[in-house]
Formats: sequence, C-alpha cells, structure tokens
Amino acid sequence: MKKLTGLTLLFALALTFAHATVFAQGRWIKLAPFPEPAEELLGAAAAGKLYVFAGLNPGWKPKALVYEYDPATDKWTKKKPMALASHHVAIAEMNGKIYAFGGFVLPASGPAAWQPVDNAFEYDPAADAWKPLAPMPTRRGAAGAAAVNGKLYVIGGASMLAGSKDTSVHPARAHRSLTTVEEYDPATNTWRARAEMPTPRNHLGIGAVNGKIYVLGGRIGAAFISGGGNRLDLVEEYDVAADSWNPVRARMPTARSAVTYGVHGGRVYIAGGEHQAYNLSTAFRAFEGFDAAKKEWFVMPAMPLQRHGLAGAVLGNRFHVVSGDVQSAGTGLEMHTDAHDAYEFESTGK
Repeated sequence: MKKLTGLTLLFALALTFAHATVFAQGRWIKLAPFPEPAEELLGAAAAGKLYVFAGLNPGWKPKALVYEYDPATDKWTKKKPMALASHHVAIAEMNGKIYAFGGFVLPASGPAAWQPVDNAFEYDPAADAWKPLAPMPTRRGAAGAAAVNGKLYVIGGASMLAGSKDTSVHPARAHRSLTTVEEYDPATNTWRARAEMPTPRNHLGIGAVNGKIYVLGGRIGAAFISGGGNRLDLVEEYDVAADSWNPVRARMPTARSAVTYGVHGGRVYIAGGEHQAYNLSTAFRAFEGFDAAKKEWFVMPAMPLQRHGLAGAVLGNRFHVVSGDVQSAGTGLEMHTDAHDAYEFESTGK
C-alpha cells in the first residue's frame, strides 16, 4: 500500500470538508439511559426539561410514549401517554407548550401500513395533559414543524397520491412527498396555507433562526427508505414574513434522512440519520451544524453511537440525543439502544 505523506493526507481532508468547516469545540457526555428503547422517537424541550414522545413497535404499531427528563437529577419520569398513538409526528415547542401535528397510525383493518392523519394536539407539560386542536388541512406524516413569532408551521411530509383511493402509504404502493406548508395560529385555533416548499420531502430536519425556517436534508420520493426514498443534502430557507422560499447554496456535508435536530446559538444542528443503497444499509454518527447567518456548515464531533429514528432537542447548553435504532430500517433485525448522550457546547454559545 502506498504510504500517505502529510501533504497527501491534508489534501484528502480538504476534499472531504470542502464545503464545511471542522468545528470541535465542546464534548459528548453520557447521561441516564432511556427507560424504553425504541425507534421513531421525537424530542422537545420545555420549561427546563426534555420530553420524548411516540416510538414504533414491530408491525408498524405505534407507541404513545411520553417521558420527561430532568437534567437537575439526571432521571427519567414516565408521563401520561399521547392522546393518539402515532408515529412520525411533527413536534414543536412554543411558550412552554409542545405541539404535535399529524403522523401515521395503523389502519383499523387490512394489511399493516402507514395511515396519515390530520390530528393536532397541544401538550401542557406542567399539567401533563393533552388538548385536541383544529385538525390540519392536510393529512400527512414525517413532516417537520417549527415555531416563529407566535405561530407554528408544518412543512413537507408524505401522504397518498392526489386522487388516489388509498387511505394509507406502503412501500409497495405509489405515494408522494409533499411541498405543503400550513400555518397554525394558537390564538385563534385556525390554519391557513402558505407558500409551498420548492422541494418535496419527508423525514426532514428543521429549525427556526431569526424569523426564518431552515429545512435540511430529508427524503425525496417515497416515505420508506426501503421503498425508493432517496436522501437529500439540500437546504432551503423559508422567510415567514415574506411567505417566500429561498435556495441555500451550502449543502449538508452528509446527505441523510430520519435525523434529529435542534437550534443553539444561531445554528441548526443535525444528528444521526440513515441511508440505503443497493450495496449498503447504514445509520449515521454524523453531527453537523448549519450557521444561519453565514450560510455555512460545521462538521462537529460525531455522536458516540450511530442511529436513526432518535429523539433530540437542545436543553440549556446541551444537545441531547436519545435512543433510536443503531442500523437502518427494514433489515429484519431490531437493534434499539437506550443510549442518552448530550453534546455540551462551550460557554460561548457556539
């Protein structure tokens, strides 16, 4: 084997990170393991605590898990279950409440599949109570949600083909990714349609910074990674005030879907995810940050363990990643981890 010189190695590294800056400040720490390991979990932070929702059983039967993590005691507490057992729900926090939009449920009859719903709920962590809201105009799952200026935006996702008689999506049947954007106003409990996203996608990453919403990566085509869904590295910016979309030239260093995400210090962070091709099936350790002001990516120290379908959220000065599956979906094996790790940012907030 030809020996690499220092110059050759530096050149190889430069090619690898040609469109991203290596950023290694901070550290990963181990925290209390998650009590009920699963995949397709969702995370949100509210009132100084971390909340983990949902989960998926074999046969696509959704869980309705709700767990609260207290960083002061490093302990998990099980809470009342979700109002509707569902998976691939869009979750967002605003003013101390957590909002859950859409998702998939198991059909009441017939073969197992992903049936998209339009249900919307508000979870009050202080009361440990769920409240139904006006349903979304569009039934969908695997969308993203973000809060800006007192309103919530549900973006993308997957559903049936327009005009189809199907009531659910399945890897063996044609279905579609969505460009749909819908705005929910909690003050009036009403919805309205907004400018559609340029690129249809599901299983996406999302984050709001300074009145703009950034949609990162995800899956185009099918909702199922084993059914033809292709990973994206594309970033698009939604200007809420102008109700318009702008392309972002900086692509994700690692194209992937089924990620978790959070916002800290003006950056949207993406962790984990999965990819399949004819010659591989993999979950990612990748942890990367997008600087919204500079439109620049930062490659962060990788997660201690690869996984997809994990829960995550920024709580204080830490980005938490919880549980998930250590391999890509549809392999016939389940390898859920109870790992709960957090990346502790340095005190500068970056």
